[in-house]
Amino acid sequence: MDKKNALRAGALAAGTTLMMLLMSSPALALTRDDGDDPGKGLSVIETLGLYVFLPVVLFLVVAGLVMVLDKSKIRVVKNTPSSRAGAKSGAQAKA
Repeated sequence: MDKKNALRAGALAAGTTLMMLLMSSPALALTRDDGDDPGKGLSVIETLGLYVFLPVVLFLVVAGLVMVLDKSKIRVVKNTPSSRAGAKSGAQAKA
């Protein structure tokens, strides 16, 4: 990418960001609306519990249930007499 294209891309990104900032209205969080009835705020511990610890615990519960209830079997090669006999005959055939 040459300098001209990089400059054009930067100007476009800056212009888009500036227009979005100018067109957006302020949040007006200080003025109350009719019928607005906010409850009491959450403490730091309640916020962390609700938005951090609870999702982590739910993820671990689901992951644990998936691992415990997994129906697929790990396929282990069993050494049966027929498979050992085949291996010996193959080794003897090479010699």
